[in-house]
Amino acid sequence: MLTFDPTTFGTLNADDYDAAHDPGTTDAAVALIAEIAGGGRILELAIGTGRIALPLAAKGLDVSGIEGSPDMVAKLREKPGGAAIPVVIGDMADVGIDGPFDHICLVFNTLFNLTSQAAQVRCFANVAARLAPGGSFLIECFVPDLRPFDNHQRVSTRKLDMTNVWIEAVQHDPVGQRLDYQRIRISAEGMRLVPLALRYAYPPELDLMAALAGLRLEQRWGGYDRSAFTGDSRMHVSVYRKPGLQD
Repeated sequence: MLTFDPTTFGTLNADDYDAAHDPGTTDAAVALIAEIAGGGRILELAIGTGRIALPLAAKGLDVSGIEGSPDMVAKLREKPGGAAIPVVIGDMADVGIDGPFDHICLVFNTLFNLTSQAAQVRCFANVAARLAPGGSFLIECFVPDLRPFDNHQRVSTRKLDMTNVWIEAVQHDPVGQRLDYQRIRISAEGMRLVPLALRYAYPPELDLMAALAGLRLEQRWGGYDRSAFTGDSRMHVSVYRKPGLQD
């Protein structure tokens, strides 16, 4: 089993994160988050290099962040406008930041980077503690699809061209709901290993975590385009709401 702490992902990925991790949903995500936030104060968990936060700030929104990796924040600071965004370094499951916030977001499956159920439960509680009454919490997560696994493992080719081959090997622990990845990148410059550990959760489990924190599910879509969430959806965008003072 791979062992990670909040700084590990950035140490492994910060140098080429933007080039290697573009989900193609940035514009749609920013538009939806800006609409849901409604001009209020926004906190992004795992703010990273600023893919979401910087365009939100460019719209004139008040954005702050929590990030576990100083390396990722250094990349954010190098970008135009990045130095102006307040960021607290620490574990998003536990670290404090001055609130309250009207909207909190956690995108691109990053909740699953917390590799235990207990840490994910603490993250929801941390969010609820920092939301203003009536505030919202948006998460984006993949829906686990275990069909490609054989004997709890899978190997696939992620990239193949004249100069590169990227191979992804994954082991699945069904008891802990763990996915331990080793991503092998081979090029003319040599070979690089980029491991990743995730703890997945299906939407009903996430809804229970939210309920334990005092949040209720308000919306669930199959993507940032607000498509219907169905049994065939491979991702979901879910919005939870903290009760208002009059609720």
